Amino acid sequence: MTLDIPAPGGSPPVSAHRDLHSEQGARLGEHPGRARGPVVKVVDLAWLVFEKPDLGRAETFARDFGFAVASRTPDELRLRGTWAGTDALVIRRGRRSRFVGSVFRAADRSDLNRLARHAGVGVRPLRPGSPGSIVDVVDPTGISVSVVHGAETHQTLPDQRPLPVNTGAAAPRINAGQRPAREPARVQRLGHVVLQTPRFLAALDWYLETLGLIVSDFLFLPGQRDRGPTMAFLRCDRGSVATDHHTLAMHLGPERGYVHSAYQVTDLDALAAGGEYLAERGYHRAWGIGRHIQGSQLFDYWRDPDRLMVEHFADGDLFDASLEPGWAPMSGSGLAQWGPSVTRDFLGATPSPARLRAVVEALRGENTELTAGRLLNLLKAMAR
Repeated sequence: MTLDIPAPGGSPPVSAHRDLHSEQGARLGEHPGRARGPVVKVVDLAWLVFEKPDLGRAETFARDFGFAVASRTPDELRLRGTWAGTDALVIRRGRRSRFVGSVFRAADRSDLNRLARHAGVGVRPLRPGSPGSIVDVVDPTGISVSVVHGAETHQTLPDQRPLPVNTGAAAPRINAGQRPAREPARVQRLGHVVLQTPRFLAALDWYLETLGLIVSDFLFLPGQRDRGPTMAFLRCDRGSVATDHHTLAMHLGPERGYVHSAYQVTDLDALAAGGEYLAERGYHRAWGIGRHIQGSQLFDYWRDPDRLMVEHFADGDLFDASLEPGWAPMSGSGLAQWGPSVTRDFLGATPSPARLRAVVEALRGENTELTAGRLLNLLKAMAR
């Protein structure tokens, strides 16, 4: 149903279909995109956890991608951006390269107690010798999710300054050329993570009801809106404080877990020059450069040496809690306003034994929301 959410300051609710971010808003009886009484309301994505067998190779790519190293031991690599805050990535030594889980930040220590009681788990110290407490839970897909409070934070590091840009009559740059440095695009912060799941609606409701996330945009299969959404972009609910268009995105699909994660850089020049730096070092671009529709970000997607996908982004949308979800049909061409055509690599459409096994398991699995018909329609939609 259409939500009746007061805007900051008591003004009327903001409709999602007044040409703000989507041509269509919700219809009567459709998913509202938020829970009435969530267990907690997380305020941000703190860091992501990965395992990799070669931390030396992981560190080399991380520096080339634009991270700063916060700490390094024989068994753990911690990475950060230039902005003040917690680590952005924690990479532990493991037998294979894999995504372990997401860690969200709570507003207050009491949120951890409430979440722990709800999940029937304990609150534990973050790690020996460091401040902070954490609660570990699992989403309906089986992905590890943690919520932290009081973790150690870093001071600001030097950032890349945005270049002065002449735009028509507004010309601040006189008698000077533009020469962006060919260097890594310095990561400022972790922006979002994208997940795939054959239990999309169950996982969606869990994140709304448990962590208090709210939906910015829904995507649905063309001609099948009555069957509900197949993708959602979720943001943190901080009331009148604007937050990223999505901190978490998820979509229906046969595989379970990580699709990509995204890291903010200063501007288009930093993103593009940083991409040239990566290309010169032999890394593989998965898709880009372009500008998204949902979220509006400038984007550039890359594969790390273990084939995990990561994104540089800049100039993304910021929404406060007053904005209703938008609804749009799902398609490959609908992923970008401009830029090169979406690649098979980005879509994960390249056949492999692992993907074929995932399809078979998803179609045979218990509580799966994926059918052969829906999978075929997903493939058709992304080919459009």
